[in-house]
Amino acid sequence: MNQDSHLIETEISSEAVFKGVLLEVRKDNVRLPNQAESVREYIVHPGAVVILAFLENGNLLFERQFRYPLRRIFLELPAGKIDPGEAILDTARRELLEETGYVAASWEYLGVMHPCIGYSDERIEIFEARDLKLAGEKQLDHNEFLDVVELAPAAAKEAVWKGEITDAKSITALFWLDRP
Repeated sequence: MNQDSHLIETEISSEAVFKGVLLEVRKDNVRLPNQAESVREYIVHPGAVVILAFLENGNLLFERQFRYPLRRIFLELPAGKIDPGEAILDTARRELLEETGYVAASWEYLGVMHPCIGYSDERIEIFEARDLKLAGEKQLDHNEFLDVVELAPAAAKEAVWKGEITDAKSITALFWLDRP
């Protein structure tokens, strides 16, 4: 018997409540470990990547972008949604080029984060990109607007402590800067 079986919930039924362009909202009936039934509502997300992109001078590429749900501009690392059937490294390469105009010769996969485990299955794959070369202009998606800026890693960490960087994917990726 699995040592975690006393924690596992199992699906009884599942229905799509909303299906949009990016997200799907589901409502599941589940059996709890004590055999009672409950309801779980959650968002199905295709997944995303975030990139620690190091310039030759050691600085990181960041973006300033308006995020509608909170109706404000955020300072965040380059990132983007994984397209269906796309390998995560291909997503990272595509997003770096589209959003910043840079390509990287060296890529390293660092790990994964789950930003909203209580109500979403979203995962964000974390990459490090080095040996950057400006390949041309940004190739932003239709109706996408952002500014590219650079910050020294220490300044980026300080921006977290000052509340200037608040999004979870950027904070988590910056945590990787201190790995042993």
